[in-house]
Amino acid sequence: MIEVDRHNRQNRRRQGKSDPIDAVEAARAVLSGSVRGKAKSRNGAVEAIRVLVVAKRSARQARVKALTQMRQLTFTAPDQLQCRIKGLPTPQFIAAAKGLRPTRSADPVTAATKASLASLAHRIGELDEEIAELDARITPLLEAHAPELLNVYGVGIDTAATLLVTAGDNPERLRSEAAWAHLCGVSPLQASSGKVARHRLNRGGDRQANRALWIIVISRLASDPETQAYMERRVKEGRSKREVIRMLKRYVAREVYRQLPRG
Repeated sequence: MIEVDRHNRQNRRRQGKSDPIDAVEAARAVLSGSVRGKAKSRNGAVEAIRVLVVAKRSARQARVKALTQMRQLTFTAPDQLQCRIKGLPTPQFIAAAKGLRPTRSADPVTAATKASLASLAHRIGELDEEIAELDARITPLLEAHAPELLNVYGVGIDTAATLLVTAGDNPERLRSEAAWAHLCGVSPLQASSGKVARHRLNRGGDRQANRALWIIVISRLASDPETQAYMERRVKEGRSKREVIRMLKRYVAREVYRQLPRG
């Protein structure tokens, strides 16, 4: 099975877009040999991790949404209720909202606000349990399939799962470490013109993998002396912090590639 990228934009503008046209263009690209990318097999542990990650991301997004709604409700809540819960740290805020009793308030607005906050707080508790259960399923799969990747400094359950999903169940389809960096969107692209030789930021690739590499770099900058020293040295050379972070992402991508499971 061959994986075909998006079609030529100029041809698409000339011919339009439809399923039959896309199918013909894909077939022509394969027959001409212009595309040779091997598709993901989706038949192993990584595919199992991927489907669990889909559910976990959904639960996490729902949790963030519920918490945001709770914070917004406190802005318009009656003054007496605001004094009790506004400004509390998130764990205490959720615990306080769970303990609200709507039936003890004679004012209908206060009672309704308490009921809403308590409902959202209990929903967050259920989502926390769901996320913990999904983590309990994902972690053994990661430990069995890619224990070396989990040992990389700064790599956690979420980042390891994201990077494995990007590589697929058959990472041997990646021709080289440079191809892996390009897939993650951390390989600088040539943008030279005339006598000016420069590279530009790669805005393509798998954005989830790119974000995972960014998280690893930020965690290392917070706790790894070697990474902190590298940042300081590069900044003194005139590099901006953004540029140094992009360079570090490239180095981390190389390190991660060496730990991807083979076969």
